[in-house]
Amino acid sequence: MSDSLFCGRRFRTFNVVDDYNREILAIEIDLNLPAQRVIRVLERIVAWRGYPVKLRMDNGPEFISAALAEWADDKGVELEFIKPGKPTQNSYVERFNRTYRTEVLDMYVFRTLTEVREITETWMREYNEERPHDSLGDLTPSEYLIANQPAGTYNLGWH
Repeated sequence: MSDSLFCGRRFRTFNVVDDYNREILAIEIDLNLPAQRVIRVLERIVAWRGYPVKLRMDNGPEFISAALAEWADDKGVELEFIKPGKPTQNSYVERFNRTYRTEVLDMYVFRTLTEVREITETWMREYNEERPHDSLGDLTPSEYLIANQPAGTYNLGWH
């Protein structure tokens, strides 16, 4: 996603959502987000969640890079690209992006990237830990993961 600061400078967000429990795993915010930065974000997620089975994404330049393809191949992670112009093939993150746009990006006039990051961090915590979701039986993403995970296993199906 992209938006702009009050001064007009554009920034981007890289949003990672787990399809299984709708949990936000990361929202990385910066002026640009090249493939190496995407890989660093994924490695941060892997440090606490393990490697996913699959990553589903659009065909953005940061995702079709050789660096990301090599990382995925080395780690045994399948890359699944949606067809161009078919955002419904990635409906969970598209729905999430709309919610994030409405509740954060469109709600504030940001002066700095730090401000965007701080507001986003607070919102992510609320989204994951305090907001029940109809699709999860009125549990929060965190509650759903705890209630539906056998002990000692991780859901590696985040996309």
